[in-house]
Amino acid sequence: MGRRRRLTESPSRPRSTTRALLWTAASAVLPGVAHLRAGRRLAGTVILACYLLLVAALVAGVLVLRDNLVLSATLATQDHWLLIAGIGSFAVAVLWMTVVVHSYAVTRPERSGWGGRIAAGVVVTALCLAVAAPAAAVGYASYTAYDLSNTLFGAAQEPHDDADPWNGQDRVNVLLLGGDAGKNRYGMRTDTMIVASIDVETGDVVLIGLPRNLENVPFPEGTALAERYPAPYGFDNLLNEVYQTVSEDPALAINPYASDPGADTLKQVIGFALDLDIDYYALVDMQGFEDIIDAIGGIRVYLEEPLPYGQRGEYIDAGWQTLDGREALWYGRTRVNSDDYSRMGRQGCLIKYVAEQAAPATLLTSFRSLAAAAKSTLRTDIPQPKLPHFVELAEKASSADMETLQLSPPQVNTAYPDWEHIRALVRGALSDAPQASPSPSASASAEGVPGAEGAAETPGQTEWQEYTGLPEPTPDSPGRQVGDEAAALDELCP
Repeated sequence: MGRRRRLTESPSRPRSTTRALLWTAASAVLPGVAHLRAGRRLAGTVILACYLLLVAALVAGVLVLRDNLVLSATLATQDHWLLIAGIGSFAVAVLWMTVVVHSYAVTRPERSGWGGRIAAGVVVTALCLAVAAPAAAVGYASYTAYDLSNTLFGAAQEPHDDADPWNGQDRVNVLLLGGDAGKNRYGMRTDTMIVASIDVETGDVVLIGLPRNLENVPFPEGTALAERYPAPYGFDNLLNEVYQTVSEDPALAINPYASDPGADTLKQVIGFALDLDIDYYALVDMQGFEDIIDAIGGIRVYLEEPLPYGQRGEYIDAGWQTLDGREALWYGRTRVNSDDYSRMGRQGCLIKYVAEQAAPATLLTSFRSLAAAAKSTLRTDIPQPKLPHFVELAEKASSADMETLQLSPPQVNTAYPDWEHIRALVRGALSDAPQASPSPSASASAEGVPGAEGAAETPGQTEWQEYTGLPEPTPDSPGRQVGDEAAALDELCP
């Protein structure tokens, strides 16, 4: 009888607080083992089985998401999935901490001094914090993504179909704007204006750069801007002043109900001027651009010669350099010993470098700082349902062909632009059709003007030599494109 009684009795508790804490620590790594040690077989088995199922589900989820970029982006950008992730991580943390506390409760010795109890309380609390930390990180990341998604991206204004996110379009066009709103400047000028036209199948990109000093920009008929600035002379300021003009007088906005009427109007104005449907815009404050570059760990560039910048005689050394946010900003904006068009070229190179070097793993590890920088410096009208598909496009573009067409001299005269000729250049860059030749009106109207379209070339000289009078056949500044055909950034950017 005595032997039979001993077989049915529960295992004895550990005799010391140290052993009990060791079993409790083991339960923090493998929940349920402390309960099994204490003879709570049903509870221990259920806890351990739930834990193993959770681990298996997480591993399976990682394997599924690893090769499905759209699904990963959908989970990371849609509100309901972010809320599920946050609530789920909180629930797991609470349950896990409960298991840790109960593990010590079922294994602690029946008698323990005050010193042992205090030590046990400290250790169990530390274990609870340790198991809660990953869940807290997941919850915080979910909240950050939720806040960023709802702050920057709005609801779709048109029907959205995940099976056909681009509504049958071959290309999606996004206007990239860099706003220069320095402390010593009034308002904001969009000195950087680039239309990124992306092939939705291949990810190939054509960057159409518009100089800040384009004049006589035409406005869509029937708009308040067209009435205020009628043809033939049109707008009496530079293209980079359109945003601030609308901001100062909202009555001029094409859509006054847009989240940013100035940016939305500039998008529609540039689309009309280029005869191109521009789907979305993204406006980045150039000062905040520093934070974004710092968040992704900087960018690596090659300079054939030192690049001067600022008013203090500073410069970026020649050779391979990893630029931080401040240096990258100056790389894209300096005009010391150069001009607007050389700066445009370097900005195209910047886009190429960021697209190639901003790896998904880097973006994930720096998500918090990147989200904070984007929230304070980025404005866009890209709707939330489109985000996963833009992530997929960005992934394609990172390894696809990237070309640039800069609407700058010598192919375009910025003071006397021939907009029909400019539209022909854009059509040619975005199609496989032969490039259009300069229009007769361009040659006649711009005769005698340096850098005008249609200027006659001297036999044996390149367009660049004819335009500049220099012996070099091509520009030596990074990214500077010359000619009526779009050029590959791989060839223009070191």
